[in-house]
Amino acid sequence: MRREGADPVRKGRPWSLPLDFDESGPLGIRPTAGSCWAEKGHPDRLPATYRRTHEFTYFRGCYPIGDDQLWGVNRRRKGIDHTWAALRSIRAARPDGAPVYVRLDNLSTHLNWRIRRWATRNRVELCFTPTYASWANFIEAHFGPLRQFTLANSHHPNHTVQAQALHAYLRWRNQNARHPDVLTAPRRERARIRCEKGIRWGERHPTTMAA
Repeated sequence: MRREGADPVRKGRPWSLPLDFDESGPLGIRPTAGSCWAEKGHPDRLPATYRRTHEFTYFRGCYPIGDDQLWGVNRRRKGIDHTWAALRSIRAARPDGAPVYVRLDNLSTHLNWRIRRWATRNRVELCFTPTYASWANFIEAHFGPLRQFTLANSHHPNHTVQAQALHAYLRWRNQNARHPDVLTAPRRERARIRCEKGIRWGERHPTTMAA
């Protein structure tokens, strides 16, 4: 995996289908509160931050549901070009020419006509979640544990170190996909997201019902 961005293409056996794709961020360089183990009477304190000289990055993740593996890449900004590059990497992971089904939200960078035309020509089916229903994308539930394990109670000096922590977690998580903590964390995150949205499976969004 590269420092600025790890190529999401996995080496070896092609991914199973379908896949979930989404972005998480912005990720800044600043002290981030969280919980951790500390010696009794000596809490781990975070410094104050008054001047921030680093830009933001965005994590783009890919989650093959059948494989239960999480892969990702860090980029300096959001944009059509980076989304397109990620989708081309996903397409390249299935050199057998089989159709690729990618579930993602209806963000404007996903709806660009050039991306949709390329997807049609390359047998990539873009399955967009409805408005106010991005929580239905399974990868959303994995972003919470990703932040909790790598960003909570952290003070990374730069984006390189932050990316190293993210990628170290991805490697550990994929090697221990059946670990009880790995199985429990996404379920809690999914319940938290749905509780905040006030939505249950199969129900309409409250604002739509009010209208």
